[in-house]
Amino acid sequence: MSNFEGVVVSDQWLNSQFMQVELRRLKSKFVSLKDQNGKVTLGDLPHLMVKLKEFRDTYNEDEIRGILGESDDNVTNDIDFEAFLRAYLNLQNQGTEKQDGRRNSSSFLKESVTTLLHTISDSEQACYVAHINSYLGDDPFLKKFLPLDPATNDLFDLAKDGVLLCKLINVAVPGTIDERAINTTRNLSLWQRNDNHTLCLNSAKAIGCTVVNIGAQDLVEGRPHLVVGLISQIIKIQLLADLNLKKTPQLVELVDDSQDIEELLSLSPEKVLLKWMNFHIKRGGYQKTVKNFSSDVKDGEAYAYLLNVLAPEHSSPATLDTKDAYERANLVLDHAERIGCKRYLSARDIREGSSNLNLAFVAQLFHHRSGLSTDAKKVSFATMMTDDVQTSREERCFRLWINSLGISTYVYNVFEDVRNGWILLEVLDKIFPGSVNWKHATKPPIRMPFRKVENCNQVVKIGKQLRFSLVNVAGNDIVQGNKKLILALLWQLMRFTMLQLLKRLRSHSQGREISDADILKWANRKVNSTGRTSHIESFKDKSLSNGLFFLELLSAVEPRVVNWNLVTKGEKDDEKRLNATYIISVARKLGCSIFLLPDDIMEVNQKMILILTASIMYWSLQQQTEDTDPFPSPSGTATTTTPEASPAPSPAPSPAPSVYGEDESSFSLGGEFSNISVDDATSDISVSSEGVLVGDEL
Repeated sequence: MSNFEGVVVSDQWLNSQFMQVELRRLKSKFVSLKDQNGKVTLGDLPHLMVKLKEFRDTYNEDEIRGILGESDDNVTNDIDFEAFLRAYLNLQNQGTEKQDGRRNSSSFLKESVTTLLHTISDSEQACYVAHINSYLGDDPFLKKFLPLDPATNDLFDLAKDGVLLCKLINVAVPGTIDERAINTTRNLSLWQRNDNHTLCLNSAKAIGCTVVNIGAQDLVEGRPHLVVGLISQIIKIQLLADLNLKKTPQLVELVDDSQDIEELLSLSPEKVLLKWMNFHIKRGGYQKTVKNFSSDVKDGEAYAYLLNVLAPEHSSPATLDTKDAYERANLVLDHAERIGCKRYLSARDIREGSSNLNLAFVAQLFHHRSGLSTDAKKVSFATMMTDDVQTSREERCFRLWINSLGISTYVYNVFEDVRNGWILLEVLDKIFPGSVNWKHATKPPIRMPFRKVENCNQVVKIGKQLRFSLVNVAGNDIVQGNKKLILALLWQLMRFTMLQLLKRLRSHSQGREISDADILKWANRKVNSTGRTSHIESFKDKSLSNGLFFLELLSAVEPRVVNWNLVTKGEKDDEKRLNATYIISVARKLGCSIFLLPDDIMEVNQKMILILTASIMYWSLQQQTEDTDPFPSPSGTATTTTPEASPAPSPAPSPAPSVYGEDESSFSLGGEFSNISVDDATSDISVSSEGVLVGDEL
């Protein structure tokens, strides 16, 4: 792998703003500016920037010169590549504001939160405040602070202690956070607030939010654009949670046959919502197709037809007869209120085509009256199309992990979304910069099937170079959507990433690479160092199901984090679930970015148990108080190589920064990369072209 060279940016936050393909393009442009002495000055930039396609239609050269001069008026000053990147981002930011915030960071439809775009719509803020007042108004802790006034800074002041955001996450996806782990005393200390926000951010990632550019300290300070951006994502997830066949099998009515059902499974929630809306308005006689939640609904006519179908008992001819669009919008909102939809948006929001608020409005209508039949035969067929529980849980874990990486494409359904190979290439490029040959990759939409196969062939090729065990696997197996193979490939990728992260600790391990066996020994040793006698034999040890070992481990790495008064004996299933839920929230509160569910602990899912242990280990070994030699002596460590294993590839030429670009308090599976031997018997995996795991299946 020594030929894999990526562009290294030392500033982790700055690195997180770009994919490697973008960095290489910009690096090439920057290098082209160098004079005979190898230097670039601030004055050199305007002539280059104005030629870039992203700025060509936004600025002229003088405007760029003026913007760059605001930060440094000496055009003869030398700049390095990272200063060039910051100038690029500054222009991108101001270009967005110049275009009336068309790429608003608080948009429901944008998959990532960015610190670059600061525009906050008053209407959107009022909508979010109304949502919070409605759903959290009866919360035992928050009710004394609610209702919030959208015209003030109440929202941002209340968000500073982290309780509001944690509670909002539980409204969106109930049970995500064990509320016993939230600090809720009257006067929270700074570290208690930081704990709450660390718990919030790691839990937000665990429900599908992308928060690569937000740190706990940003939320402690109540930075408005970041708070609103995060809240918008959380509310979006809540509103769109049921727009899938698993939650709402009645959606099968929107399609005609099994082929269409497969297409429905591949759609994002927003597109499913549009499909649902068009299904009803077509039945109502509307001749147009609504393709977006902005310009296509501005006149209110589509809403009038939709409500006439969903709630004919409240329909009025005046809604369609009126020539005044504002009057029609108000009549539409009146109609919606009669069926229980609270007025979160105004007639003006409809007329201005606010995509965020219109999306929220249509989602509300769907929840109150979907208008779908309960045809038992169709619903039964839709249920058969969904995955079994274990497959669904693994798909969920890998989907959330991929989205936490901050790649440009958001994943809604792993099995459908990876079939063209592009997302897998993005993941590989993110965690192993320079590994992808983008000249031989095709970006979606991809119409020619062989292009998808080419993308997937490159994925398999890189996987084999990373010493993944892919027996008789070809790119076409991914294109065909072989679920077992896809899950096995993603598990090897996730595990490899985790081991590469732990490779940072090589200076503490006498130069040895880190294996699963090392992680196991570290966990046992850490627990025993506190005087406890708990011991596990493997990551399959059934005693792990009661959760007590992990609580002891968490207490060993940070004594204050576990409240033992809340811990049960773990003898009955309900006690095990309480402990498992608490473990996950405590680990996230500590700073671990993990995606397992309580069931994974209760059932001792070996894969997820390994990742959880490694996450706790990494956090512990980051702390300055850790022992200088965290590893046991290598003697007696039993490891074997897989039969197909080839020699470990050579290290990449230079370390890559964190793949997350996050606040240092939050750990996620990514980091510096060299190549590491995956040589322990506890994780021997082979994947055949049939997708069957061979060996000791993790």
